[in-house]
Amino acid sequence: MSNANNIYGGGGKRGAVSSMDFYRRVPKDLTEATSLGAFMSICAVVVMVVLFLSETIAFARTAMETSIALDENDQPQIRLNFNITLMDLHCDYVSVDVWDTLGTNRQNVTKNIEKWQLDEAGQRRIFSGRNREQREVVHEEHEETMEELHENGEQAVELGPDNFMPFLMGHELAFIDMYAPWCIWCQRLQPTWEKFAEEVHKMGMPVGVGKVNCVTQAQLCKDQRVMAFPTLRWYKGGEAIMPDYNQDRTVAALTGYAKRKLEMEQKYKDWEAKVGEGSANMPKPSAGASRPAHPGCQVSGHLMVNRVPGNFHIEAKSVNHNLNAAMTNLTHRVNHLSFGEPITKLQSHMENTPFMRKVKRVLKQVPDEHKQFNPMDDKVYATTKFHQAFHHYIKVVSTHLNMGSSAKSENDINSIVVYQMLEQSQVVFYDEVNVPEARFSYDMSPMSVVVQKEGRKWYDYLTSLCAIIGGTFTTLGLIDATLYKVFKPKKL
Repeated sequence: MSNANNIYGGGGKRGAVSSMDFYRRVPKDLTEATSLGAFMSICAVVVMVVLFLSETIAFARTAMETSIALDENDQPQIRLNFNITLMDLHCDYVSVDVWDTLGTNRQNVTKNIEKWQLDEAGQRRIFSGRNREQREVVHEEHEETMEELHENGEQAVELGPDNFMPFLMGHELAFIDMYAPWCIWCQRLQPTWEKFAEEVHKMGMPVGVGKVNCVTQAQLCKDQRVMAFPTLRWYKGGEAIMPDYNQDRTVAALTGYAKRKLEMEQKYKDWEAKVGEGSANMPKPSAGASRPAHPGCQVSGHLMVNRVPGNFHIEAKSVNHNLNAAMTNLTHRVNHLSFGEPITKLQSHMENTPFMRKVKRVLKQVPDEHKQFNPMDDKVYATTKFHQAFHHYIKVVSTHLNMGSSAKSENDINSIVVYQMLEQSQVVFYDEVNVPEARFSYDMSPMSVVVQKEGRKWYDYLTSLCAIIGGTFTTLGLIDATLYKVFKPKKL
Protein backbone atom coordinates (compact mmCIF):
# COMPACT_ATOMS: atom_id res chain seq x y z
CA MET A 1 0.00 0.00 0.00
CA SER A 2 2.82 2.31 0.80
CA ASN A 3 4.33 1.83 -2.61
CA ALA A 4 1.03 2.51 -4.24
CA ASN A 5 0.61 5.69 -2.21
CA ASN A 6 4.05 6.83 -3.23
CA ILE A 7 3.23 6.17 -6.81
CA TYR A 8 -0.05 7.96 -6.62
CA GLY A 9 1.43 10.78 -4.58
CA GLY A 10 4.23 11.32 -7.09
CA GLY A 11 1.82 11.23 -9.96
CA GLY A 12 -0.22 13.92 -8.28
CA LYS A 13 2.76 16.22 -8.15
CA ARG A 14 3.59 15.62 -11.77
CA GLY A 15 -0.01 16.30 -12.74
CA ALA A 16 0.05 19.64 -10.94
CA VAL A 17 3.18 20.69 -12.77
CA SER A 18 1.86 19.45 -16.13
CA SER A 19 -1.25 21.52 -15.71
CA MET A 20 0.90 24.65 -16.12
CA ASP A 21 2.22 23.51 -19.54
CA PHE A 22 1.62 26.23 -22.17
CA TYR A 23 2.88 23.98 -24.95
CA ARG A 24 0.75 20.83 -24.66
CA ARG A 25 1.44 18.08 -27.12
CA VAL A 26 -1.10 16.45 -29.37
CA PRO A 27 -0.40 12.77 -29.93
CA LYS A 28 0.74 12.06 -33.43
CA ASP A 29 -1.94 9.44 -33.77
CA LEU A 30 -4.51 12.22 -33.60
CA THR A 31 -2.87 14.45 -36.24
CA GLU A 32 -3.31 14.29 -39.99
CA ALA A 33 -0.82 15.44 -42.63
CA THR A 34 -2.32 17.08 -45.72
CA SER A 35 -1.00 18.53 -48.93
CA LEU A 36 -2.62 21.86 -48.06
CA GLY A 37 -0.85 21.87 -44.69
CA ALA A 38 2.50 21.13 -46.35
CA PHE A 39 1.98 24.02 -48.79
CA MET A 40 1.05 26.43 -46.00
CA SER A 41 4.09 25.31 -44.00
CA ILE A 42 6.38 26.08 -46.92
CA CYS A 43 4.75 29.49 -47.27
CA ALA A 44 5.20 30.12 -43.56
CA VAL A 45 8.91 29.26 -43.73
CA VAL A 46 9.45 31.50 -46.77
CA VAL A 47 7.63 34.43 -45.18
CA MET A 48 9.50 34.05 -41.90
CA VAL A 49 12.88 33.89 -43.67
CA VAL A 50 12.14 36.99 -45.74
CA LEU A 51 10.91 38.94 -42.71
CA PHE A 52 13.84 37.73 -40.63
CA LEU A 53 16.40 38.94 -43.20
CA SER A 54 14.61 42.27 -43.65
CA GLU A 55 14.48 42.86 -39.91
CA THR A 56 18.15 41.92 -39.50
CA ILE A 57 19.25 44.32 -42.27
CA ALA A 58 17.14 47.11 -40.76
CA PHE A 59 18.68 46.42 -37.34
CA ALA A 60 22.22 46.56 -38.76
CA ARG A 61 21.62 49.94 -40.37
CA THR A 62 21.60 53.29 -38.55
CA ALA A 63 19.38 56.17 -39.54
CA MET A 64 20.12 59.90 -39.31
CA GLU A 65 17.39 61.96 -37.73
CA THR A 66 17.29 65.75 -37.53
CA SER A 67 15.48 67.92 -35.04
CA ILE A 68 15.27 71.56 -34.03
CA ALA A 69 16.19 72.66 -30.50
CA LEU A 70 17.29 75.73 -28.61
CA ASP A 71 20.99 76.36 -29.02
CA GLU A 72 22.64 75.63 -25.66
CA ASN A 73 26.13 76.65 -26.78
CA ASP A 74 27.49 78.89 -24.03
CA GLN A 75 30.76 79.87 -25.67
CA PRO A 76 31.07 83.69 -25.73
CA GLN A 77 32.85 83.83 -29.10
CA ILE A 78 32.82 82.03 -32.40
CA ARG A 79 35.55 81.67 -35.00
CA LEU A 80 35.00 83.28 -38.41
CA ASN A 81 37.23 81.97 -41.24
CA PHE A 82 37.61 83.89 -44.49
CA ASN A 83 39.69 83.99 -47.65
CA ILE A 84 38.68 86.80 -49.99
CA THR A 85 40.26 88.17 -53.17
CA LEU A 86 39.84 91.88 -53.91
CA MET A 87 40.10 92.14 -57.69
CA ASP A 88 40.97 95.83 -57.92
CA LEU A 89 42.32 96.99 -54.57
CA HIS A 90 45.99 97.14 -53.58
CA CYS A 91 47.07 95.39 -50.39
CA ASP A 92 48.43 98.69 -49.04
CA TYR A 93 44.88 99.99 -48.79
CA VAL A 94 43.03 96.86 -47.58
CA SER A 95 41.58 97.21 -44.08
CA VAL A 96 39.49 94.61 -42.20
CA ASP A 97 37.17 96.12 -39.58
CA VAL A 98 34.83 94.41 -37.09
CA TRP A 99 31.70 95.81 -35.43
CA ASP A 100 28.93 94.24 -33.31
CA THR A 101 25.97 95.22 -31.13
CA LEU A 102 27.97 94.84 -27.91
CA GLY A 103 29.99 97.89 -28.87
CA THR A 104 32.98 96.15 -30.41
CA ASN A 105 34.58 98.39 -33.01
CA ARG A 106 37.99 97.19 -34.16
CA GLN A 107 39.60 99.08 -37.04
CA ASN A 108 42.18 97.46 -39.32
CA VAL A 109 42.34 94.14 -37.49
CA THR A 110 45.85 92.73 -37.79
CA LYS A 111 45.86 89.52 -35.73
CA ASN A 112 45.74 86.22 -37.69
CA ILE A 113 45.30 87.99 -41.06
CA GLU A 114 47.62 87.70 -44.07
CA LYS A 115 47.78 89.54 -47.40
CA TRP A 116 49.08 88.47 -50.81
CA GLN A 117 49.59 90.79 -53.77
CA LEU A 118 48.30 89.21 -57.00
CA ASP A 119 49.47 89.34 -60.60
CA GLU A 120 47.38 89.90 -63.73
CA ALA A 121 46.35 86.22 -63.78
CA GLY A 122 45.07 86.40 -60.21
CA GLN A 123 47.91 84.26 -58.85
CA ARG A 124 49.82 85.06 -55.69
CA ARG A 125 52.94 87.02 -56.55
CA ILE A 126 54.22 88.88 -53.50
CA PHE A 127 53.62 88.01 -49.87
CA SER A 128 52.65 91.30 -48.28
CA GLY A 129 53.15 89.87 -44.82
CA ARG A 130 50.72 89.66 -41.98
CA ASN A 131 48.33 92.52 -41.78
CA ARG A 132 49.93 95.18 -39.61
CA GLU A 133 49.38 98.72 -38.53
CA GLN A 134 50.39 101.13 -41.27
CA ARG A 135 53.35 103.33 -40.44
CA GLU A 136 52.71 107.04 -40.69
CA VAL A 137 55.10 108.67 -43.13
CA VAL A 138 57.16 111.66 -42.07
CA HIS A 139 56.15 115.07 -43.41
CA GLU A 140 58.32 118.15 -43.51
CA GLU A 141 57.27 121.54 -42.21
CA HIS A 142 58.23 124.71 -44.14
CA GLU A 143 58.21 128.35 -43.12
CA GLU A 144 57.76 129.69 -46.65
CA THR A 145 54.34 130.08 -48.19
CA MET A 146 53.55 128.78 -51.66
CA GLU A 147 53.57 132.35 -52.98
CA GLU A 148 57.12 132.82 -51.68
CA LEU A 149 58.21 129.50 -53.19
CA HIS A 150 56.80 130.56 -56.58
CA GLU A 151 58.52 133.96 -56.66
CA ASN A 152 61.28 132.63 -58.90
CA GLY A 153 58.91 130.53 -60.97
CA GLU A 154 57.06 127.26 -60.48
CA GLN A 155 59.41 124.30 -60.86
CA ALA A 156 56.80 121.52 -60.48
CA VAL A 157 54.96 121.71 -63.80
CA GLU A 158 51.15 121.71 -63.66
CA LEU A 159 49.93 119.02 -66.06
CA GLY A 160 46.64 118.38 -67.82
CA PRO A 161 45.30 116.35 -70.74
CA ASP A 162 47.02 118.62 -73.27
CA ASN A 163 50.56 118.48 -71.91
CA PHE A 164 50.65 115.28 -69.80
CA MET A 165 51.90 112.87 -72.47
CA PRO A 166 54.13 115.50 -74.20
CA PHE A 167 55.74 116.14 -70.80
CA LEU A 168 56.40 112.40 -70.31
CA MET A 169 57.79 112.06 -73.82
CA GLY A 170 60.00 115.11 -73.31
CA HIS A 171 61.38 113.69 -70.05
CA GLU A 172 62.36 110.05 -70.27
CA LEU A 173 62.31 109.93 -66.48
CA ALA A 174 59.56 111.78 -64.64
CA PHE A 175 58.16 111.96 -61.12
CA ILE A 176 54.51 113.05 -60.90
CA ASP A 177 52.40 114.09 -57.90
CA MET A 178 48.69 113.38 -58.43
CA TYR A 179 46.77 115.24 -55.75
CA ALA A 180 43.43 116.68 -54.67
CA PRO A 181 43.31 120.21 -53.19
CA TRP A 182 40.94 119.12 -50.40
CA CYS A 183 43.26 116.28 -49.27
CA ILE A 184 45.06 117.21 -46.03
CA TRP A 185 48.06 115.04 -46.93
CA CYS A 186 48.31 116.74 -50.32
CA GLN A 187 48.23 120.15 -48.67
CA ARG A 188 51.10 119.17 -46.37
CA LEU A 189 53.07 117.78 -49.33
CA GLN A 190 52.58 120.77 -51.62
CA PRO A 191 55.49 122.98 -50.39
CA THR A 192 57.74 119.93 -50.03
CA TRP A 193 57.03 118.92 -53.61
CA GLU A 194 57.88 122.40 -54.90
CA LYS A 195 61.12 122.43 -52.92
CA PHE A 196 61.93 118.97 -54.25
CA ALA A 197 61.40 120.24 -57.83
CA GLU A 198 63.75 123.14 -57.10
CA GLU A 199 66.36 120.72 -55.71
CA VAL A 200 66.12 118.54 -58.82
CA HIS A 201 66.60 121.63 -60.98
CA LYS A 202 69.63 122.83 -58.94
CA MET A 203 71.28 119.40 -59.05
CA GLY A 204 70.63 119.05 -62.77
CA MET A 205 68.90 115.70 -62.44
CA PRO A 206 67.54 114.41 -65.76
CA VAL A 207 64.10 114.01 -64.13
CA GLY A 208 60.93 115.89 -64.94
CA VAL A 209 58.88 116.87 -61.89
CA GLY A 210 55.18 117.52 -62.45
CA LYS A 211 51.83 117.51 -60.69
CA VAL A 212 48.21 116.81 -61.64
CA ASN A 213 45.15 118.31 -59.95
CA CYS A 214 42.74 115.34 -59.86
CA VAL A 215 39.75 117.55 -59.11
CA THR A 216 40.03 119.68 -62.24
CA GLN A 217 41.59 116.84 -64.25
CA ALA A 218 39.37 114.01 -62.97
CA GLN A 219 39.30 112.03 -66.22
CA LEU A 220 43.09 112.10 -66.54
CA CYS A 221 43.43 110.68 -63.02
CA LYS A 222 40.84 108.00 -63.80
CA ASP A 223 42.80 107.05 -66.90
CA GLN A 224 45.92 106.76 -64.74
CA ARG A 225 43.97 104.71 -62.15
CA VAL A 226 44.74 106.98 -59.22
CA MET A 227 43.20 105.26 -56.18
CA ALA A 228 44.48 107.52 -53.37
CA PHE A 229 45.71 111.05 -52.79
CA PRO A 230 48.51 111.89 -53.01
CA THR A 231 49.82 109.36 -55.52
CA LEU A 232 53.53 109.83 -56.24
CA ARG A 233 54.33 107.87 -59.39
CA TRP A 234 57.57 107.36 -61.30
CA TYR A 235 57.43 107.26 -65.10
CA LYS A 236 59.97 105.98 -67.59
CA GLY A 237 59.47 106.57 -71.29
CA GLY A 238 55.84 107.50 -70.68
CA GLU A 239 55.14 104.25 -68.80
CA ALA A 240 54.32 104.08 -65.10
CA ILE A 241 56.77 102.14 -62.95
CA MET A 242 55.08 100.32 -60.09
CA PRO A 243 54.76 100.33 -57.16
CA ASP A 244 54.02 103.95 -56.32
CA TYR A 245 56.22 105.85 -53.87
CA ASN A 246 55.00 105.30 -50.28
CA GLN A 247 57.96 106.44 -48.16
CA ASP A 248 58.63 109.62 -46.16
CA ARG A 249 57.52 112.87 -47.77
CA THR A 250 60.54 115.08 -47.15
CA VAL A 251 62.83 116.79 -49.63
CA ALA A 252 65.73 114.55 -48.60
CA ALA A 253 63.67 111.35 -48.91
CA LEU A 254 62.25 112.31 -52.32
CA THR A 255 65.69 113.36 -53.59
CA GLY A 256 67.24 110.12 -52.36
CA TYR A 257 64.51 108.11 -54.10
CA ALA A 258 65.13 109.93 -57.38
CA LYS A 259 68.89 109.32 -57.09
CA ARG A 260 68.33 105.60 -56.50
CA LYS A 261 66.10 105.44 -59.55
CA LEU A 262 68.82 107.12 -61.64
CA GLU A 263 71.45 104.69 -60.33
CA MET A 264 69.30 101.78 -61.45
CA GLU A 265 69.53 103.05 -65.02
CA GLN A 266 72.80 101.99 -66.68
CA LYS A 267 73.05 105.10 -68.85
CA TYR A 268 72.40 107.44 -65.93
CA LYS A 269 74.84 106.09 -63.36
CA ASP A 270 77.31 108.94 -64.02
CA TRP A 271 74.68 111.67 -64.47
CA GLU A 272 76.37 113.97 -61.91
CA ALA A 273 79.63 113.97 -63.91
CA LYS A 274 77.78 114.85 -67.08
CA VAL A 275 75.70 117.69 -65.69
CA GLY A 276 78.30 120.28 -66.76
CA GLU A 277 78.46 118.90 -70.28
CA GLY A 278 74.94 120.01 -71.04
CA SER A 279 71.88 118.08 -71.86
CA ALA A 280 72.88 117.76 -75.53
CA ASN A 281 75.47 115.13 -74.68
CA MET A 282 73.11 113.23 -72.38
CA PRO A 283 72.32 109.76 -73.76
CA LYS A 284 68.68 108.98 -74.36
CA PRO A 285 67.67 105.89 -72.40
CA SER A 286 65.30 103.41 -73.91
CA ALA A 287 61.87 103.01 -72.39
CA GLY A 288 62.31 99.91 -70.32
CA ALA A 289 59.38 97.75 -69.39
CA SER A 290 57.96 98.30 -65.94
CA ARG A 291 57.48 95.49 -63.51
CA PRO A 292 54.04 93.92 -64.03
CA ALA A 293 51.74 95.28 -61.39
CA HIS A 294 48.17 94.50 -60.53
CA PRO A 295 46.10 96.04 -57.74
CA GLY A 296 44.50 92.71 -56.76
CA CYS A 297 44.96 91.51 -53.18
CA GLN A 298 44.07 88.27 -51.41
CA VAL A 299 43.35 88.66 -47.70
CA SER A 300 42.79 85.61 -45.51
CA GLY A 301 42.74 84.58 -41.87
CA HIS A 302 40.24 84.24 -39.06
CA LEU A 303 38.50 86.46 -36.52
CA MET A 304 37.13 85.67 -33.07
CA VAL A 305 33.77 87.46 -32.95
CA ASN A 306 31.13 87.69 -30.24
CA ARG A 307 28.02 85.54 -30.60
CA VAL A 308 25.82 88.58 -31.25
CA PRO A 309 24.72 90.34 -34.44
CA GLY A 310 27.59 92.18 -36.08
CA ASN A 311 29.60 92.49 -39.26
CA PHE A 312 33.10 92.53 -40.61
CA HIS A 313 33.83 94.63 -43.65
CA ILE A 314 36.69 95.19 -46.02
CA GLU A 315 37.30 98.72 -47.22
CA ALA A 316 40.02 100.89 -48.68
CA LYS A 317 41.76 102.84 -45.95
CA SER A 318 45.13 104.44 -45.36
CA VAL A 319 46.67 106.51 -42.60
CA ASN A 320 48.80 108.36 -45.15
CA HIS A 321 46.30 108.96 -47.97
CA ASN A 322 42.82 110.12 -48.71
CA LEU A 323 41.14 107.45 -50.78
CA ASN A 324 39.72 108.35 -54.15
CA ALA A 325 36.09 107.26 -53.79
CA ALA A 326 35.62 107.58 -57.55
CA MET A 327 38.21 104.84 -58.17
CA THR A 328 37.44 102.40 -55.34
CA ASN A 329 36.25 99.12 -56.82
CA LEU A 330 35.19 96.48 -54.29
CA THR A 331 34.63 93.62 -56.73
CA HIS A 332 35.60 90.51 -54.80
CA ARG A 333 35.68 86.74 -54.90
CA VAL A 334 34.87 84.70 -51.80
CA ASN A 335 37.31 81.82 -51.86
CA HIS A 336 36.13 80.59 -48.48
CA LEU A 337 33.87 81.81 -45.68
CA SER A 338 32.74 79.70 -42.74
CA PHE A 339 32.09 79.80 -39.02
CA GLY A 340 33.52 77.55 -36.33
CA GLU A 341 36.52 75.27 -36.43
CA PRO A 342 37.09 74.27 -40.08
CA ILE A 343 36.16 70.64 -40.77
CA THR A 344 39.29 70.33 -42.91
CA LYS A 345 41.37 71.25 -39.87
CA LEU A 346 39.60 68.61 -37.80
CA GLN A 347 40.31 66.08 -40.51
CA SER A 348 44.02 66.95 -40.62
CA HIS A 349 44.34 66.48 -36.84
CA MET A 350 42.18 63.37 -36.54
CA GLU A 351 42.35 61.82 -39.97
CA ASN A 352 42.87 58.24 -38.83
CA THR A 353 41.00 58.33 -35.54
CA PRO A 354 37.79 56.32 -35.03
CA PHE A 355 35.96 59.54 -34.24
CA MET A 356 36.93 61.15 -37.55
CA ARG A 357 35.84 58.05 -39.44
CA LYS A 358 32.51 58.33 -37.66
CA VAL A 359 32.26 61.98 -38.62
CA LYS A 360 32.90 61.16 -42.28
CA ARG A 361 30.22 58.47 -42.23
CA VAL A 362 27.78 60.83 -40.57
CA LEU A 363 28.48 63.66 -43.02
CA LYS A 364 27.80 61.28 -45.91
CA GLN A 365 24.39 60.51 -44.45
CA VAL A 366 23.47 64.09 -43.57
CA PRO A 367 20.88 65.42 -46.04
CA ASP A 368 22.16 68.01 -48.51
CA GLU A 369 19.86 70.66 -47.05
CA HIS A 370 21.86 70.39 -43.81
CA LYS A 371 25.28 70.80 -45.45
CA GLN A 372 25.26 74.57 -46.00
CA PHE A 373 28.60 74.99 -44.22
CA ASN A 374 30.14 77.37 -46.80
CA PRO A 375 27.57 78.28 -49.48
CA MET A 376 29.49 81.41 -50.58
CA ASP A 377 32.70 79.62 -51.54
CA ASP A 378 34.09 80.27 -55.04
CA LYS A 379 31.51 82.94 -55.88
CA VAL A 380 32.39 86.26 -57.53
CA TYR A 381 30.52 89.45 -56.59
CA ALA A 382 31.30 91.95 -59.33
CA THR A 383 30.19 95.57 -59.45
CA THR A 384 29.91 97.19 -62.87
CA LYS A 385 30.10 100.79 -61.66
CA PHE A 386 31.95 102.83 -59.07
CA HIS A 387 30.23 103.88 -55.82
CA GLN A 388 28.79 100.36 -55.48
CA ALA A 389 29.58 97.40 -53.26
CA PHE A 390 28.01 94.10 -52.28
CA HIS A 391 26.61 93.68 -48.79
CA HIS A 392 26.09 90.12 -47.56
CA TYR A 393 23.59 89.11 -44.88
CA ILE A 394 24.31 85.79 -43.20
CA LYS A 395 22.18 83.80 -40.76
CA VAL A 396 24.37 81.40 -38.79
CA VAL A 397 22.76 78.19 -37.50
CA SER A 398 24.70 75.85 -35.26
CA THR A 399 24.43 72.17 -36.17
CA HIS A 400 25.23 69.46 -33.64
CA LEU A 401 26.43 66.17 -35.13
CA ASN A 402 26.01 63.53 -32.42
CA MET A 403 27.97 60.32 -32.90
CA GLY A 404 26.14 58.42 -30.18
CA SER A 405 29.37 57.38 -28.42
CA SER A 406 28.93 55.92 -24.97
CA ALA A 407 32.54 56.44 -23.91
CA LYS A 408 33.00 58.37 -20.68
CA SER A 409 36.63 59.28 -21.09
CA GLU A 410 37.41 62.93 -20.41
CA ASN A 411 39.37 63.24 -23.67
CA ASP A 412 36.79 61.40 -25.75
CA ILE A 413 34.79 63.43 -28.26
CA ASN A 414 31.38 62.04 -29.11
CA SER A 415 29.95 65.02 -31.00
CA ILE A 416 31.04 68.06 -32.99
CA VAL A 417 29.42 71.41 -33.66
CA VAL A 418 29.48 72.88 -37.14
CA TYR A 419 27.76 75.99 -38.44
CA GLN A 420 25.48 76.31 -41.43
CA MET A 421 24.80 79.59 -43.19
CA LEU A 422 21.84 81.12 -44.96
CA GLU A 423 23.17 83.91 -47.15
CA GLN A 424 21.65 86.74 -49.14
CA SER A 425 23.56 89.43 -51.05
CA GLN A 426 22.64 92.71 -52.66
CA VAL A 427 24.36 95.71 -54.25
CA VAL A 428 24.40 98.89 -52.15
CA PHE A 429 24.88 102.33 -53.74
CA TYR A 430 27.10 104.94 -52.08
CA ASP A 431 27.34 108.70 -52.35
CA GLU A 432 30.22 109.93 -54.51
CA VAL A 433 32.12 111.27 -51.50
CA ASN A 434 31.91 108.00 -49.52
CA VAL A 435 34.32 105.10 -49.99
CA PRO A 436 32.44 101.79 -50.56
CA GLU A 437 33.01 98.72 -48.40
CA ALA A 438 32.35 95.01 -48.87
CA ARG A 439 30.29 94.17 -45.79
CA PHE A 440 29.52 90.74 -44.32
CA SER A 441 26.77 91.06 -41.70
CA TYR A 442 26.06 87.99 -39.55
CA ASP A 443 23.46 87.02 -36.99
CA MET A 444 23.44 83.94 -34.75
CA SER A 445 20.23 81.93 -34.73
CA PRO A 446 18.86 81.04 -31.26
CA MET A 447 17.82 77.65 -32.65
CA SER A 448 20.12 74.80 -33.58
CA VAL A 449 19.83 71.73 -35.77
CA VAL A 450 20.57 68.41 -34.08
CA VAL A 451 21.63 65.57 -36.36
CA GLN A 452 21.45 62.37 -34.33
CA LYS A 453 22.52 58.89 -35.34
CA GLU A 454 19.62 56.64 -34.37
CA GLY A 455 19.96 52.85 -34.13
CA ARG A 456 17.54 50.14 -32.89
CA LYS A 457 17.93 48.54 -29.50
CA TRP A 458 18.71 44.82 -29.27
CA TYR A 459 15.53 44.07 -27.33
CA ASP A 460 13.47 45.76 -30.04
CA TYR A 461 15.15 43.46 -32.54
CA LEU A 462 14.40 40.31 -30.49
CA THR A 463 10.81 41.43 -29.94
CA SER A 464 10.37 41.91 -33.68
CA LEU A 465 11.82 38.44 -34.40
CA CYS A 466 9.44 36.79 -31.93
CA ALA A 467 6.54 38.73 -33.41
CA ILE A 468 7.57 37.64 -36.91
CA ILE A 469 7.81 33.95 -36.00
CA GLY A 470 4.71 33.80 -33.80
CA GLY A 471 2.61 36.04 -35.98
CA THR A 472 3.48 34.24 -39.20
CA PHE A 473 2.91 30.81 -37.64
CA THR A 474 -0.42 31.82 -36.14
CA THR A 475 -1.73 33.71 -39.16
CA LEU A 476 -0.92 30.99 -41.66
CA GLY A 477 -2.25 28.39 -39.21
CA LEU A 478 -5.61 30.16 -39.14
CA ILE A 479 -5.63 30.38 -42.93
CA ASP A 480 -4.75 26.70 -43.18
CA ALA A 481 -7.56 25.73 -40.77
CA THR A 482 -10.07 27.80 -42.67
CA LEU A 483 -9.07 26.38 -46.04
CA TYR A 484 -9.11 22.83 -44.60
CA LYS A 485 -12.67 23.26 -43.43
CA VAL A 486 -13.75 24.71 -46.73
CA PHE A 487 -12.15 22.08 -48.93
CA LYS A 488 -12.50 19.08 -46.61
CA PRO A 489 -14.42 16.27 -48.35
CA LYS A 490 -17.86 15.84 -46.87
CA LYS A 491 -18.86 12.41 -45.64
CA LEU A 492 -21.72 10.78 -47.45
